[in-house]
Formats: sequence, C-alpha cells, structure tokens
Amino acid sequence: MTTTSGTSAPLRHADRFFVGGEWVAPATDATIEVIDSGTEERYFSVAEAREPDMSRAVAAAREAFDEGPWPRMTHAERARYLRELGQGLAGRADAIADIWPRESGVLHKVAAAAARGASATFDFYAGLADSFEWERPAQPSLPGFGLLVREPVGVVGAIIPWNGPLGLISYKIAPALIAGCTVVLKSSPEAPGEGYLVAEVAEEIGLPPGVLNVVTADRAVSELLVRDPRVDKITFTGSTAAGRRIASLCGERIARCTLELGGKSAAVILDDADLTMAAERLAQAECMLTGQVCSSLTRIVVSRHRHDEMVEALADAFSKIRVGNQFDPDSQMGPLAAERQRDRVLGYIEKGIAEGATLAAGGGRPAHLDRGWFVEPTVFGDVENSSTIAQEEIFGPVLSVIPAKDERESVTIANDTVYGLNASVFTADPDRARQVAGQLRAGTVGHNSFRTDFAIAFGGFKQSGIGREGGTEGLLPFLEAKTVILEQAPSSYAGSRS
Repeated sequence: MTTTSGTSAPLRHADRFFVGGEWVAPATDATIEVIDSGTEERYFSVAEAREPDMSRAVAAAREAFDEGPWPRMTHAERARYLRELGQGLAGRADAIADIWPRESGVLHKVAAAAARGASATFDFYAGLADSFEWERPAQPSLPGFGLLVREPVGVVGAIIPWNGPLGLISYKIAPALIAGCTVVLKSSPEAPGEGYLVAEVAEEIGLPPGVLNVVTADRAVSELLVRDPRVDKITFTGSTAAGRRIASLCGERIARCTLELGGKSAAVILDDADLTMAAERLAQAECMLTGQVCSSLTRIVVSRHRHDEMVEALADAFSKIRVGNQFDPDSQMGPLAAERQRDRVLGYIEKGIAEGATLAAGGGRPAHLDRGWFVEPTVFGDVENSSTIAQEEIFGPVLSVIPAKDERESVTIANDTVYGLNASVFTADPDRARQVAGQLRAGTVGHNSFRTDFAIAFGGFKQSGIGREGGTEGLLPFLEAKTVILEQAPSSYAGSRS
C-alpha cells in the first residue's frame, strides 16, 4: 500500500552498498541524511561511500567484465535479465511513489507512474537483443570478408542526479547492460532511494555478481569514479559545471563519456499563436517537478507588440496553480528538492528584480505553507536576454518573457545561449513550425507544447551535453565499433560475398 506519511523509507539495506552481488558493510560509519522536501523532516539515511568503498565497487565491475559471464552471454540471455529487472521495478511501484516525492518534491500522482516507465525502458532495450544489428558484413576495400561488429565499451560509471533518478537510472543501465557492459551506479546524496530499489531487484533476480554495483557518494568520491583507469566510460546527468569537470577528467585518460547537462530552453511564440493556449501549456509543463527539469521551457520569446498580452496570460495561468504538499491529490505543484535549491531559486528571483525585469506573478513563498521548500510559480516580463535570469539555469518555477523586434529576431534570441537542450515553436501552422525548428540549435524542438521523447533520443547541442540517451541512439554510446577483416567468410556467413 502506498504510504503518504511516516518517517522511514521502504528500503532493506540502506546502511550498506550493493557490490559484487552482495550487500556489503561500508568502510566507515559515515552517513547521508535524506530530508523530506515537503516537511523538512528526516526521512531516512544511507551509508556514504568513501574511497575504499568506491574502489571496491569498481573492482567488482572490472572483474565481472574481464572474467565474468555477462559480456560472454548472448544478447538474448542478457535480455531475459533486463525484462526481469523491469518486472521487479514494476512490483515496487508503491515504494517508488513514496520515496521520489519526498526526495525531490515531485507530485505523488506523477511518481506513481514512474515504475511503469522504468519497466518499459528495460523492455525496450531487451527487445533490441533481436532487432539491433550487432554485427553486419562490410565489404573491405581490398579482397577479403569484412564485418562491422559492435561490442560493449566495458565498465561504465553511471552518475545520477536527484531530480528524476529512476528514469535516468533506467536510461543509463538498461542500454549498458544489453550491450554487455558492467556498471557502477553512483546515486545522488539527495535522492539515493531508487538506486537501492534497483539493487534489491538485481539481487532478487540473480543478476551475476559485479554486473551492477550501487553506492551513494558526494562529489569528491564521485570524482574518484571518473578518474579510475579501470572505468572505461562515464555516463552523467547533471549540471553543466559538473559536466565540464567530468569531461576534462575523462579527456586526460581518453575515457568515453556521455553528458546530459543543463539547459535554458526557449519557447518561440510566433505571431499567429494562441497566447492563452500557449500560456496554459507552458504553465502546466513548468509544474512538472516544480521546474526542476533541465529541458524546461523557461525563456518565452515573443514579438514586442504581443509581449504584454503574453505576460498577462502567463501570470494568470501561473497564479491559478495550486501549490501544496506533494501527497495532496489537489496539489498541482510540490516543493523544491532541498533548502539550498529553494534559496537558489529565491536568489535568482531577487536578481531578476534587481536587474530591472518586471515581476508579474509570484516571487516568494506561498503564504499558506510554513513548512517545506516551496516557492510560488513566478513570471517575469520585460526580460533582457543578456540578463542573469535569461542566461543562467535556475532549476525552479521561474519563467522569463523576452520581447523581440520580430519573429526573425525571436529565433536569434532563442539561439543566443550557451545551451541547446530543448525548444518549442508555438504556431497554428505545422509547416512554419518545421521551418523554425530547423533554425533552432537544440537537441529537441517541440510544437505548441513542452515536448521531449526518450523513446526517440534525448540530449543537447552546445553546452547542454555530449551524446544522446533513449531509443536506439542511446545504445550506441555503450558500444565500440570493431572492424574485422578475414580472408574469407566464416561458416556463420556461408554463401556471403567476399
């Protein structure tokens, strides 16, 4: 049964790490406390990994890849484990729906569907065992028989953020596992619960030892994972600042890395757009995870003659949002994940006012909520694109309306950012939407709404990251391409041209 109150998480081994297929004691008694974002009360604590713990986890993954059965199984054999992992997570839906809202502030009714999404991800990658072209004949330039073979990259360090842990765990470890990689999963100190649940399921289904190892650590120990020469690839989701550091460390030793980083995404409002519809959809989308979403559409770019009408429509839509406890079924937006995140968002709001933007809605703590890390949905108008709130990622429910001379300048403004993760075009004409989408430098461009889709591919241009997650594109970063050139075709390709 789903728990809507209480002080303990539904975890079996929060005081240990999952390493080498076992729950092992930590090297020290250091712990990390997880605070319920809606009540500011302690929810649970987990063991905090130190250098010996991280080294032990990496050693287990390295041994499992170099000596264990996992990379030597067929893809179909690995697919069976992936499906069982997905089924096991589906069976933990109530636990996930209790943990995620307390850790990150997401609404309970949203978290209740998270297990189904994770299960579907594991099923998708399991299905690639049969449909993906793991090797294919390739005609060499000289006589002989060629093959292009895709093999696992090796040991993967997967570093997970706190805002959407289960979904991001799934989109990292599912493709890594079907490829034949072994994994060290490093959970966020703010949101470690989902990593523990995945480890519990891995133990239950008998995943071979060392294939998946789960630890929780802060930044200094996480950096040891990135530096470790036994780790072949890092896959990271988080801030652009942290991504720069990871990329530089991987570059020192030519390790592979996939980085899904920050964003400051623009909604371009063309002159034929329905502003009421646009405002309602933008406000609704920003309710998701209280704006703690890297791909949020937080820069609203509109022609100057429609600016005031756009601000008014957004302020009206945002002021109607019911902010409240994440377990209240009437709530439309919950709290931010942590006190420091709340303070960060309020600091940006103060800076927006100081730099001359017009505060049109929100701007503080909801008057009816005296506990929890809550912030009012906030709208600024008359925002200069060069201002702090237009250029820096706030990671909270703050929208900036930026006036442009015309639609052409709107596109220029939308692209005038170091980021390039997401965008959207609001127009009644799909042909115009496609035309403008081609001019926007972003990894995803939607039409008339916030739209992203991991089933196709997710990632960004510029400083929003390197590589893609989700879909078949999300499998490729966990594979190395190997060219094999033989004098003649092997028996498995009998009858093929050489």
